[in-house]
Amino acid sequence: MSEVKKTLRDSTFVRWTALVLASLSIFGAYYFNYALSAIKPILESVLGWSSSDFGTYTGAYGWFNVFLFMLIISGIILDKLGVRKTGLGATLVMFTGTAINYWAITHNFSEGAQIFGLKAQVFWSAIGFAIFGVGTEAIGITISKAVVRWFKGKELALAMGMQMSIARLGTLLALALSIPLAKAYSVKGPITFALILMLLGIISFLTFSVLDRKLDKSEAEVNTKDEPEEEFKISDIKFIITNRGFWYIALLCVLFYSAVFPFLFYANDLMINKYSVDPKLAGLIPSLLPLGTMLLTPLFGSIYDRKGKGATIMIIGALLLILVHGVLSIPFLTQWWIAATMVIILGIGFSLVPSAMWPSVPKIIPEKQLGTAYAVIFWIQNIGLMLVPMLLGYVLNTTNPNVVPNKQLVKTSIEKVIKQDLKDHFKTKELELLVDKAASDAIDTVVQYAHYESAPQEQININAFENEIVQKLDMSIQQILQQNPDKEQLKKLVREQAKKIAAQTIIEYKLNIRYNYQADLLIFLTLSLLSLIFALLLKREDRIKGYGLEQPNIVKEE
Repeated sequence: MSEVKKTLRDSTFVRWTALVLASLSIFGAYYFNYALSAIKPILESVLGWSSSDFGTYTGAYGWFNVFLFMLIISGIILDKLGVRKTGLGATLVMFTGTAINYWAITHNFSEGAQIFGLKAQVFWSAIGFAIFGVGTEAIGITISKAVVRWFKGKELALAMGMQMSIARLGTLLALALSIPLAKAYSVKGPITFALILMLLGIISFLTFSVLDRKLDKSEAEVNTKDEPEEEFKISDIKFIITNRGFWYIALLCVLFYSAVFPFLFYANDLMINKYSVDPKLAGLIPSLLPLGTMLLTPLFGSIYDRKGKGATIMIIGALLLILVHGVLSIPFLTQWWIAATMVIILGIGFSLVPSAMWPSVPKIIPEKQLGTAYAVIFWIQNIGLMLVPMLLGYVLNTTNPNVVPNKQLVKTSIEKVIKQDLKDHFKTKELELLVDKAASDAIDTVVQYAHYESAPQEQININAFENEIVQKLDMSIQQILQQNPDKEQLKKLVREQAKKIAAQTIIEYKLNIRYNYQADLLIFLTLSLLSLIFALLLKREDRIKGYGLEQPNIVKEE
């Protein structure tokens, strides 16, 4: 019996080394993606950015990818030029975008300088972040295709799960290090560190490319085929977009992710408004999800590799999603531990579907078209992740039309007294901060602790409500001033009294300041149900076409 010739990818050590090197090229991208988000207050205090400026900056990530179709173009380039050239170009684009951002943050622009109605610094930071976004999405699909190349027929799903976990460590690093770096080295500290990580990413990808080139040689030595593999052609796009299995998995992706990521955007507020969780602790419950996925996604990927059942795994994940949003949408279940349990189950579901979905794409789409296929899926996903949050916000405001005006009423009632009675004791900014904190404390206290049936808005005497807060708070502040406290003590006492008086008045008048998330939760439930439908259709299509989604990824050698 002749010995079977091996390629470089048959070496366990080499292929996992290749995975780590490829994953490290995107590690820095995940860091920089969240580096400035972690220091938003410092950007405001040091650079004078507003929340609107920051929103423009963060939203710029998808400008070129979505509206200029750069993600689709990146996929076509990947399939035409291959992993090595595309990946190197992507890492250089990421570095360029980060460098432009560094220049914008550290450059002294003339006061009042604007470009297209934006502060010059914000504009150039946004341009840098948009360029960075092009490189990041390009390297993302490049690594996906590279992992398929190295692990096809082996531990493909586990490898993809490990790649995601390594990348997400960059996010944790950003949250942990950005503030200390900014305090130690000013605002440029986190971006300087990002530039260093980008350079390391380029070096890491170049090292990976050396291994990948050696893989080409080893495959050429054992390849007995006379004809070379057919190259990607633009006309191959027609095969992708006319493939029913591709559309089932793409629609499953956008529906499933739209029922998870936008949920996380609103999860903190949901925990406060429906489950009466302390606002200081509200973020702990949603944080159980991303932490859990880092551990579970590789685990479920390993199961898919060895046991198969990829389509079944996606169906189970969709069923768990339905369970979670179904339970969360039951109006009378308002205990915090129920929400925490559902988030844990959601984390399991969110680990199941991606662990099987991404490794299933190569079973449906030929490798030469894989880059374009991943790019189209990512592009469709990004559209959903833009539109669904907009829909959720619109529905939340429409179904709760009085919440925002009522919260503003509480704030203006407190503001009227504090700014009048304490104008000689504090600067304008100090007064504004005191008002914001007092109003927020009062609202959070009522939402967290007070359980009452709010009265219809037309039955509430708005003038009487405002006058009661004004009169009681004015009397209380005058009594506090007679005690002649120092400034810090005065702030504390005024804040406590404003919170107490406003909260009591809100409860007395049964003013509605609590969001009812019922309609939004039903949207999430609908998305979950639709994701299950497409998961079932995908399994049916697999049974008809024989893609092998239920078969293990690891091919046993005979």
